[in-house]
Amino acid sequence: MDQNINIRFRVWVDKGELPYLGIGRIVLLENIIEHGSITKGAEAINMSYRKAWQLVEDMNKLSNKPLVEKRLGGKEGGGAIVTDEGRKIIKKFYELQSQVEDFLQGKLQEVGFE
Repeated sequence: MDQNINIRFRVWVDKGELPYLGIGRIVLLENIIEHGSITKGAEAINMSYRKAWQLVEDMNKLSNKPLVEKRLGGKEGGGAIVTDEGRKIIKKFYELQSQVEDFLQGKLQEVGFE
């Protein structure tokens, strides 16, 4: 059995009193990138379209620029894209999560759990 001591946590970023970003929302954005639509992105993580759409709407409202844009049908068949701003937010979230993880792991060692 692995005897290493690690700390687990979840990072949430709120704007005011409202939830803005968390790992679930980031994974949704990544799946929209991968699948090219909110519907298929939601299906890939066993989330209802309604919930996914609400999360996208909430993130877009709280962001300075849209993170996801819908594309209407036509020859390409519609779908959704994660904007450049959305891609930047994904990267920033993982950077923040990594920095928090490093900090907490250092604190865990400082405290001296065994």
